[in-house]
Amino acid sequence: MLIYILLGVGLALAVEGFVYAAAPDAMKRMMAEVLNSPAGALRIAGLLALAVGVALVALARHLGAA
Repeated sequence: MLIYILLGVGLALAVEGFVYAAAPDAMKRMMAEVLNSPAGALRIAGLLALAVGVALVALARHLGAA
C-alpha cells in the first residue's frame, strides 16, 4: 500500500514540476486567477478533481494495475 502512495505522490510532483519548469509565466497567471476566484468555485474545482482522481484509481484497479 505504501508503494502506491509513494508512486502517486511522486507522479503528482513530477507532473507539477514539469508544468512549472515548462511554463512558469503561465503558472504565475493561473495562481493570480486562483487568488481572485471565489472560495465556492475553488471548492467545486477541488471536489471535481477529487472525484476524477478516485475514478481513475478505481479504473486502474479494475484494469488490473493493483
